[in-house]
Amino acid sequence: MASLQTRRDFFKTAGVSAAAMGLAPAMFVNTAVSQDRPRSANEEIGVGAIGLRYQGTVITEKARQYGNIVALCDVDRHVREQARASFGSTPRIFEDYRDLLKRKDVDVVLIGTPDHWHTKMLIDACRAGKDVYCEKPLTLTIDEGKQIRKALDSQDRVVQVGSWQRSDHRFRLAVELVRQGRIGDLKKVEVVLGKNVQGGPFDVMPVPKNFNWDLWQGQTPEVPYIPERSHYTFRWWYEYSGGQMTDWGAHHIDIANWAIDGYPIKISGTATYPGTPNGYNVAIDYFAKYEFDNGVELTVADTGRNGIMFTGSEGRIFVNRGDLEGKPVEDLLKNPLPREKFTTYDFDNLERPERAGKLDAIVNHMGNFFDCLRSRRKTISDLESQHRSVSVCHLGNIAMRLGRTLTWNPESETFDSDQDANSFLSRDQREGFEIA
Repeated sequence: MASLQTRRDFFKTAGVSAAAMGLAPAMFVNTAVSQDRPRSANEEIGVGAIGLRYQGTVITEKARQYGNIVALCDVDRHVREQARASFGSTPRIFEDYRDLLKRKDVDVVLIGTPDHWHTKMLIDACRAGKDVYCEKPLTLTIDEGKQIRKALDSQDRVVQVGSWQRSDHRFRLAVELVRQGRIGDLKKVEVVLGKNVQGGPFDVMPVPKNFNWDLWQGQTPEVPYIPERSHYTFRWWYEYSGGQMTDWGAHHIDIANWAIDGYPIKISGTATYPGTPNGYNVAIDYFAKYEFDNGVELTVADTGRNGIMFTGSEGRIFVNRGDLEGKPVEDLLKNPLPREKFTTYDFDNLERPERAGKLDAIVNHMGNFFDCLRSRRKTISDLESQHRSVSVCHLGNIAMRLGRTLTWNPESETFDSDQDANSFLSRDQREGFEIA
């Protein structure tokens, strides 16, 4: 049974250190963790992208600024051919990601697939000697995070998870204000994610000739083809995702978890479910509450103003993708956070990294990943921090499914003496697609 310290030590040897688990004042400074040879700034990096619909195309376009797109993979022939047209005639295209991983000209793999493929593809890519940018959420279940630890024990790879709000100045500043005591002792964090989408029943349809439905399903149970199960709308089926709890939660709950810097020990949740045959099956209404080992309370709701409210003994801060509000934020004009090179905090120029000191040293999430590829340093959204954050998301979904208070052991990463709850830590995996 691994201890908390053992898990921290592991990620120091896996190219993805766990420094984010105990953020110090220099919380945004990378630390070298690998002996791999650093790359020069002008050395060409070959990029292979897996999953080219929606966000997969977005991250591939961002990676294009830093590397050479040499290979593209998607189980939908129309999608991969369209992607090749978008990225030039040079990239090779593949239906099966395992063929892409065999390419020696692929140094970096981008994973933009639905959630149920993330863990297996990440492990396979690292074992193939590739560095990886994987879309959030990192895992489909909590035990998949444990499988990543076990599988990558000997792999010195650089991994960035696509929880990009860690690279956004608003969220980063909110976390640093909390961690430096600008709202006093943190007491409560309230997260609002938004409603899950509802729909159905949907019609079973013939599988399109351009679409490998069997390969798309991967580890999940084999079912008849319903178009609404795949592409963007996969996230409203628990077979492939976790609804808003893991979709938006991988962003907002991640930031909350970063600021709280503790471990959940008690989780409760309530939800109602549609029960529509051949329809979306995520919760209609949901609410989760967590008690952390350091006394902080976290709540996650589906209604209200999307974002995160931090409440401390001496003030409050609200943050979302458009706003950073609260008296502690306003007070930065007269009482800036300490910076090594700047004596004043330029509140009017938060978008300008060169004016904000160490806090905004990371210009963007993909840029941080490629910087770390060259230096062999940890990324801002490393594996351990993202396993911890998405585990909080999964714990909420489990509590809501069971409709009662659960006791979590953060050291063993199991529910104490609760067989029903522990049965949700993993899922059966279809033969031929097992994560190993």
